[in-house]
Amino acid sequence: MDFEIADDDVERLVFNDEGAANYAKGIPKIIRRRIQTIQSAPDEREFYKIKSLHFEKLKGNRSHQRSMRLNDQWRLILEIEDGNPTNKVIVKAIEDYH
Repeated sequence: MDFEIADDDVERLVFNDEGAANYAKGIPKIIRRRIQTIQSAPDEREFYKIKSLHFEKLKGNRSHQRSMRLNDQWRLILEIEDGNPTNKVIVKAIEDYH
């Protein structure tokens, strides 16, 4: 799958570890693993098969978004954009769900 990081803070965290002090230890490493998972998946249905991701559709005014678990506290917020031949995952934010 294709992916895009829409948030500058998340992009700096993923590629440079900038801002890592604002998150729990190991979050940059986990995010990089999630990006690898996203890239290697044929489509988003694969994320539902990996139970440890807790991939789920959000509700209400965020029903167009999905979340993927990073650890017990932090979630990666995603949007799926339809594409041809493959969909694109857009990483929107990292949020504290605690």
